[in-house]
Amino acid sequence: MNNHPTTKIAVVGLGAWGSALALHCARLGCAVTGWSRDVKFVNDVATSRALRVAGQVVHIPDSLKVTSNLADLSDADFTIIALPARAWGEVLPTLTTKALVSATKGLEKDTALTPLTFAHERCGYAKDSLAVISGPSFASDLVAGRPISIVAGSTSSTLATHIANALSSPSLRVYTSHDPLGVELGGILKNIIAIVAGVSDSLGYGPSARAAVISRGLYEMTTLAVALGAEEKTLTGLSGLGDLIMTATEDQSRNRTVGVRLGKGEKLSDVIASLGATAEGVSSAPLVLSLGKKHGIATPLTEQVVRLMNGDIRATDMAHALMTRPLKSEF
Repeated sequence: MNNHPTTKIAVVGLGAWGSALALHCARLGCAVTGWSRDVKFVNDVATSRALRVAGQVVHIPDSLKVTSNLADLSDADFTIIALPARAWGEVLPTLTTKALVSATKGLEKDTALTPLTFAHERCGYAKDSLAVISGPSFASDLVAGRPISIVAGSTSSTLATHIANALSSPSLRVYTSHDPLGVELGGILKNIIAIVAGVSDSLGYGPSARAAVISRGLYEMTTLAVALGAEEKTLTGLSGLGDLIMTATEDQSRNRTVGVRLGKGEKLSDVIASLGATAEGVSSAPLVLSLGKKHGIATPLTEQVVRLMNGDIRATDMAHALMTRPLKSEF
C-alpha cells in the first residue's frame, strides 16, 4: 500500500469509531492527534496510553497523541471528524484545518444539511478541501484488523486519492468516489431503514420481511438521494447498499437496536437514555421526512418510523400501514 508514514492526521471525536480510526492511522505510522472535549478522558488516556474501543482496552502507539485543545490540530494534513452530526455546528466554526474529512452519518440538526454541505455553505470551506469516508465498518472490526472496504468521496480526486492512500492497509481497502454527496447520503439514510429492520425482526416477521425492508429501503434511499443531487450508482455501492446490509442485519448496529427495542414496545426516550451511544437514525428520520416532502419524494418507511418514534402508532400498526398501501409498480 502507498501509505504516507509522515502524514499528520487529526481525529476530532474519540468515541468508538473515532478511536478506532485514530488507532488505525497510528498503527500505520501516521502522526495522529485525537481530540476530545472531555479533559478528564484526555488526561486518563495520556497517562494510561490506552483507549477503550468496542469493549476492549487497547494500547496506543507513541505516534498517537490526545488533546482537548482544537488549536493543537491546526498543522494536520487532514482532519477526520467523527462526531455526532448535532455537534458539527458547535465545533466546526472553531476548527482550523487544511482538509476536512467527515466520518459522520447524520444530518446537521438545525439546517438538515449533510455535514459536508454544512461545512461548505455555513462555514465557508472550499468544496475541494472536503471529503467523506463511509461504508460498512464497525469499530470492533477495524481495531481487530478484520478485512473492511470503505469509500472516500470528494469533488477533488487528489484529496480522495490522498485519503485512500493514507488510510489503506492490508485490512482496510479504501475506494474513491467523485460523488461525496451520494456517499454521505448513503451513510445517513441507511440508519433509518435499519431501525425499520429492527422493528420487523423484533416482531418476529423473519428473513422475508427483512429482505423486503432492505430492498424497498434501498429504493427509498436512492430516490431521495438522487432528488437531492446524488448519483444513483453511488447508492448501490459500499456507502449505500453495503452499509445498509450491515446496519440492518447486525446486532452491533445501534440503529437496528433502537428498532428492536421499539418493536418490543419500549418508549424512545427510555431506549435513548440507556443506549450509551448515538443512533443517528433517530435524529435524522424527521429531517429526512421533511426533505422528502419538500422534494415531492414518497418516503413511507421513514414516515412510519417517525410516527412510531413519536408514539403515534404501535409497531404492529406500522407494519399494517406499510403492507396495505395502494398497489403500484415496483420502480
